[in-house]
Amino acid sequence: MDPEITYTLIVNGRPCEVAVTPKTTLMQVLREHLHLTGTKDGCSTGHCGSCMVLKDGEPVRSCLVPMQRADNATITTIEGVRQPDGSLHPVQQAYLDQGATQCGFCTPGFIISSIALLEKNPAPTLAQINAAHRWNICRCTGYNAIIRAVQQVAGQPLPPPPPVKAPLQVVSQYVPRPDGETKVDGTGRYAADLFVEGMLHAKTLRSSEPHARIVQIDATAARNLPGVVAVLTADDIPGRKDCGVHEIDWPVLCYDKVRYVGDALALVIAASEAVAEAALGLINVTYEPLPLVTGPKEAALPGAPLIHEGRAQGNVLAHYNLELGDVEAGFVAADLIVEREYRTQTVEHAFIEPEAGLAVPDANGRITVYCGGQIPFNDRKQIAATLKLPEERIRVVNCLIGGAFGGKEDVSVQILAALGAQATGRPVKMVFSREESLRVHPKRHATIIRMKTGAKRDGTLVAHEVEIYGDGGAYASLSGHVMLRATTHAAGPYEVANARVNTYAMYTNNVPSGAFRGFGVTQSGFAMECQLDVLAEELGLAPLDIRRKNILAYGKQTLAGQVLTESCGLGECLERVAAEVAQRPVVAVEGDKRWAWGLACAYKNTGYGSGAYDAAGAEVELFADGRAIVRAGAAEIGQGLPTVLAQIAAEELGVPYAQVEVLLADTDLTPDGQATTASRQTYVTGNAVRHACQELRILLRGTAAEMLDAAPDSLIFAEGCVRSSTNSAPLSEVVRVARHEGRTPKIAYQYVAPKVAQYQHVAFGFAAQAVLVEVDVKTGETRVLDVIAASDVGRAINPLGLQGQIEGSISMGLGMALQENFIMEEGQVKTDTLHKCKLPQINQTPNVTLFFVEDETQEGPYGAKGVGELNSIPTAPAIINAIYNATGIRCYSLPAHKTWLKAALATTPWKEG
Repeated sequence: MDPEITYTLIVNGRPCEVAVTPKTTLMQVLREHLHLTGTKDGCSTGHCGSCMVLKDGEPVRSCLVPMQRADNATITTIEGVRQPDGSLHPVQQAYLDQGATQCGFCTPGFIISSIALLEKNPAPTLAQINAAHRWNICRCTGYNAIIRAVQQVAGQPLPPPPPVKAPLQVVSQYVPRPDGETKVDGTGRYAADLFVEGMLHAKTLRSSEPHARIVQIDATAARNLPGVVAVLTADDIPGRKDCGVHEIDWPVLCYDKVRYVGDALALVIAASEAVAEAALGLINVTYEPLPLVTGPKEAALPGAPLIHEGRAQGNVLAHYNLELGDVEAGFVAADLIVEREYRTQTVEHAFIEPEAGLAVPDANGRITVYCGGQIPFNDRKQIAATLKLPEERIRVVNCLIGGAFGGKEDVSVQILAALGAQATGRPVKMVFSREESLRVHPKRHATIIRMKTGAKRDGTLVAHEVEIYGDGGAYASLSGHVMLRATTHAAGPYEVANARVNTYAMYTNNVPSGAFRGFGVTQSGFAMECQLDVLAEELGLAPLDIRRKNILAYGKQTLAGQVLTESCGLGECLERVAAEVAQRPVVAVEGDKRWAWGLACAYKNTGYGSGAYDAAGAEVELFADGRAIVRAGAAEIGQGLPTVLAQIAAEELGVPYAQVEVLLADTDLTPDGQATTASRQTYVTGNAVRHACQELRILLRGTAAEMLDAAPDSLIFAEGCVRSSTNSAPLSEVVRVARHEGRTPKIAYQYVAPKVAQYQHVAFGFAAQAVLVEVDVKTGETRVLDVIAASDVGRAINPLGLQGQIEGSISMGLGMALQENFIMEEGQVKTDTLHKCKLPQINQTPNVTLFFVEDETQEGPYGAKGVGELNSIPTAPAIINAIYNATGIRCYSLPAHKTWLKAALATTPWKEG
């Protein structure tokens, strides 16, 4: 080991000395020695930019700077960029104003890059903005808001925000995030930022084999390594040895066999991460290799090796059959039948914050786990089962979460850190490396989709038969639910009288698949939107016209037979997009470049649906100093839930928005909000807050009526006051008097969504998108230039957040269409760095034009529906349809990367017109 050397730094204006090895990175010094955790570690390889700081005035990725190159340097971190009077730097303020921070994990790095740019170039061009942020990656925003923030500081003109239909006092107003300031100044705490004295560090030994029996695990040498406190295997688990977000089939630590290369075999707890890492290399595992299953159709073959022995269904994780009408008769009646096969790839979530957690036992053996999961109460349940403790002996507290997109619904570090804390009686911190995160957590399902569709000459769809195979990977995760959603949405947002869908989720030896934004609809939606364009061309119809003919509308029924009676604004979405495209004609050919528009639509359910119990709780309390606190158990992963809940509370109670605090996801202090999934939290938790506030008003009206000598029903709560027709009193004074009278102004409410039939839902969001692409037929490179997106969201409660959700969704769809592909070969992960994920970068950001369509749903808060997933669905097929319109080449297997397209262009002559 290299000897330690004392290095001198000036950090945020203060001199300091640290004794570390020469190869210790500047990022490690800032985070681990100086505890300046605003500098984030998203990858440790220089691929995300979250660790960006100023070194002698220049932006650098601190994870790439060894201390031997930083001696005597002047360093500015995000904690040091506020103004001398303590106010936010103009760039920080602009990021808040433009909604350029969502999960917030990448934000400090971006802000550092923005400041460095603007100090040298106060009036940058778009190309210069892109170049200055070329080392920064954001998975949430799609970069549009970040670009606007820089342009705001530069004093450049900004496009007007999308208008909303009928803004109220606070609801539907453009307001900043209540948690935004801590994200732009670096003081917000994510799980990996936590530090307590005496804490230990945990690391997990992962399988080197994708499928094998475990003959022996010998941890003797690891246990004898100085600094190692404990090495745990499955034999040391006191309770249930398997876990799972839905089906309990995933070993906490494997005990009989391994089923993929992310399987955990042993848990090392040591005095430092370095010692724990060294100990992993001393553990010897003897395997008996087993035959591999690497694809879903291979898994379905007779005699295929079984991933989970003893299951009557073999490798079939789930099978769904959906029938509507008479599909055979439908095909007989069709004038045209087209049949195609589509394939979608495995996709990595690529949240910029790797999984992390800290488990802290108290003197009585109760354990608090600080982490970042999407289902905190389910995390508690699973931890308790493994530790063999009552649930009340476990507390789960969510820190800020640096993105999730469905990838943090399964447990990751939570159980393991808690096991370590239980075994050692000391705090245990566990942080995944980026490589470990990529290797372990579930991905978007790769699918093989066979579609056979029949239509009349006028374009009316009359028959639709679909077969879907989904790669579920080694464990169930949420494959059953994801593939169910792929099934019910397999005809897209169109009415088809006769249909049959058979869907198979299959166990394989690949990394598990689970929840991912779009939740199966992304895959089947891609296939259906491409299929429609194929049909349209063979019928001699325009893609717009075949959609106009078949889109869902009032009185029409979904593939699952649900007749739509309200809140269906797809027609308006489609017409708004069509009208905008008509105003933007393009030249189709110039030299080696081709341009064309592509079109796609989508719909996505709000809430669980299918008869599942769908509920969320919230508690609202008012204080005599004028504050309101909302407590809700739902997880915030960057989607903007704190803003929505604060807006609802402010609107209902008449409290100034800035005086509403929101506490989320603490199993001791907040009611259960169930999962942050299915685009449900605005609907269910939003309704819980609204109802709690309404009951709180009723409670306070009694006190206020006596104070104002007015009828309770005549009182109005607004602008921090309670008013009658002739008088008013400050709400804070009403609260003070109510508390004095023994009426505690605190109400908890459990909202339960209406129960619906199997395969049906309380509401749907609808969207239409048109995409303009530029294809270089010489290189095969595709650039997305413009996206026009119209979205029926019911009500735009939080329009700034809504704008960011749509723009971020579009970026994710762009990546899926053109470049992202999580690659495994013979069960081994090849996409083992963030760079290899090929995420969209800022210079790929298209110009986005948004339209909010607000066809309200009766039951939603103020008419709102979910929106977090909706716009990730139509982007990929719109791009693929545009590439076809530009080149005559259709991509049936995603992604349409430039190497594939160049080769396809070389063998297929382009036909003009």
